Parts: sequence; C-alpha cells; structure tokens
Amino acid sequence: MLLYLTVPIHFAALIGCAWWVATQDLSALEFIALALSLGVVNGLALNTGHELGHKKSSFSRWMAKLVLAVVGYGHFFIEHNKGHHRDVATPLDPATSQMGENIYIFSLREIPGAFKRAWHLEKERLARCGSSPWTLKNEILQPMVVTVLLYGALIAAFGTIMLVFLPIQMAYGWWQLTSANYIEHYGLLREKLPNGRYEHQQPRHSWNANHIMSNLILFHLQRHSDHHAHPTRSYQSLRNFEDLPALPLGYPGMFFSHYSQLHTGP
Repeated sequence: MLLYLTVPIHFAALIGCAWWVATQDLSALEFIALALSLGVVNGLALNTGHELGHKKSSFSRWMAKLVLAVVGYGHFFIEHNKGHHRDVATPLDPATSQMGENIYIFSLREIPGAFKRAWHLEKERLARCGSSPWTLKNEILQPMVVTVLLYGALIAAFGTIMLVFLPIQMAYGWWQLTSANYIEHYGLLREKLPNGRYEHQQPRHSWNANHIMSNLILFHLQRHSDHHAHPTRSYQSLRNFEDLPALPLGYPGMFFSHYSQLHTGP
C-alpha cells in the first residue's frame, strides 16, 4: 500500500510546487531551491517506479509508468527491467560505472545510453509482433504521452515560468537515479567466459548498504544484491548478507561523497 500511495503524492507534489512558483513572489534563490527540492522528491518517484515496475500485475506496472511519467523518465520501465538486469556488471551496460570513472563522465554515457537501449529493446519486441514502434502499444511512448499531457497542462495553467521550473526539477530528478546507478555496481564486473558470454550474475556483483533510515526512504533499494537475484521479491522481504561488497554509507551519504570526485570513482 505504501508504494501505491506514493504515486498520487508525487503528482500532488509536482502540481503543488508548480502552483506555488506561479503564484508567489519568489527570489531566484527560492525558485532554484524549490526546483531542486522537487527534483529530490521526483528522484524518489523513480525509485517507486523501479519497485512497481518489477511487479507482475498489470495494475502495478501501470502505476509504475504513471509515477515515472511525473519526472519524464518513462523509458526506465523498459531499460531497467529488460536491459540493466540482463547486462549488469558488463561493458554492455551503460548503467554500470567502470573502475576509475567519475560520475560526470558516467552520466554522459548512462543517460543517453539508457534511452537508446530501451528504445532498441522495445522496437525489437514490437517488430516480433509485426508492429511499428510508433504505436501506443510502445511502453516507452505510453508514459511519455502522460508526461507531455501533464507538463503541457501545467504550462497552460501556470504560464511560461514552467518552461524553466519543470526542466530544472526534471533534470535533478534524473540526476538522483544516475547517482544511484553510479554506486550500485561501481567497478564490479562479471567474468567473460571462453564462449564469449559473461558468467551468470552473482550477489557479489552489486554493492550493498544496510543502513536503516536510507533503506526505509528507498524501499530497501540498498539491499541490491538480493534485488538482482530476485527482481520480483517485494522490497520488505529483501535480505542483507554480511559477506557481500558493502558501502560505508547509505546512498544519500555516498551521493555527496562522490560529487567531488572529478578524476576517480568513490
């Protein structure tokens, strides 16, 4: 129920902040602070979409698309489930950071790479069904349409100030996801076998952080090894194991620590 309840909360946060920006006399600092604060909230929307997107029920999966649409990152529904979980901890995965790669270089590879992989995967799926990718059967276009309608309505209701406010909060929401992707598999690689394939992914190919508060905030995303081993397992059932790679801080602490790393990783 907590997952489902957060979906309308994210819509309410976006609409409420947009209304506040349009109706209050904010200084430039206040404007930017509110946009970035909403970006943090919408970064959590991506985390909710991640958890719901792994469920098997049609209702949960549609809820995932809706909450991802709030921050304009609907392609994550395809990219994460069908791309990242398949290619994780290999050079094929744009969402796996490499040893010595700083987050800024990683983001230039990960953000466009995620969309390209998602589009390629969905185009292949629809081709097998004898369909063009330019159809509402496309599960990337479905949340994208919601984003366009939602943002278009906000611009129509609250004016051109939204053309500045919405991109800032959206970009910072994306940055939260990139920050998480950067630390989840940093420097961990699966061995390439003689047949050219990669070894089956193991729990040791993910970093874990078993810190109480950050796990509560992130629906236990930090128990990442168990998540990759059992993607459909409910967040409250994910387990921690002491003998796996462990981060010294929870995700929020790790985010701040690696923003200053201009030349090397965490």
